[in-house]
Amino acid sequence: MRNTAKLTTAVLAASALTLGLTACGSDKDSGSLDANGPLIVAASPTPHAEILNFVKDKLAKKAGLDLEVKEFTDYIAPNTATEDGSVGANYFQNQPYLDDFNNKRGTHIVPVVTVHLEPLGLYSHKVKKADALKSGATVAVPNDAVNEARALKLLADNGLITLKDGAGNEATPRDITKNPKNLKFKEVEAAQTPRSLDDVDAAVVNGNYAISAGLKPAKDALVLESPKDNPYGNFLAVKKGNEKDPRVTKLAKLLTSPEVKKFIEDKYQGSVIPSF
Repeated sequence: MRNTAKLTTAVLAASALTLGLTACGSDKDSGSLDANGPLIVAASPTPHAEILNFVKDKLAKKAGLDLEVKEFTDYIAPNTATEDGSVGANYFQNQPYLDDFNNKRGTHIVPVVTVHLEPLGLYSHKVKKADALKSGATVAVPNDAVNEARALKLLADNGLITLKDGAGNEATPRDITKNPKNLKFKEVEAAQTPRSLDDVDAAVVNGNYAISAGLKPAKDALVLESPKDNPYGNFLAVKKGNEKDPRVTKLAKLLTSPEVKKFIEDKYQGSVIPSF
């Protein structure tokens, strides 16, 4: 009887815990999925949250949109939070990155509208021109699959290396066929690339992290991505099935409005480029 009582107590406690966790999960999900509540959008601080906060402060009220902006400093949590319903949408990524993320993590995030491009750039504290990099120089590149491939393509497009045909969005240093300067590559988390500039000869940095670090891509980059036919535009994204949420459609319209275009052009001076 004593053992049975202990077992029954344990089962009841576990059941209560399970119910409690389920209730917490339901509360978490309901806030962002309730069409009558605010639309919570996950975003990188710069420039995504800045653009969203401009919309929130200047445009949302008139459009009847209750908007909340939640900042994240990494490239993983915004998608997982969108998938589990902690937030209703996110704004921080491009299509190749999302495709890779969905494929590897089994998430169901889809784009709604493309807003801007942040040109990827090569920066250095040691040289003023890319062709001034010395033989054997070390270049930091983002360590996630898509941004590393994008970084290598930038270097290839500017004649520093040659990639094998078909390397595409999965290129790694192993796909380099010609490396006349014998460059060495240091793979670091994307957010850490600006901080690595004192430790390496150059670094390829995503536009948002460059701006956050006080760099001016249009002025400071040794080489910079071209916006022409560029597949890396950043977009508003939601979990599949939520594309027609009235709040999402309102935000999509506001993010591609003339007011937002002017804000981006005036504030970022070519370091962030409107895609509409």
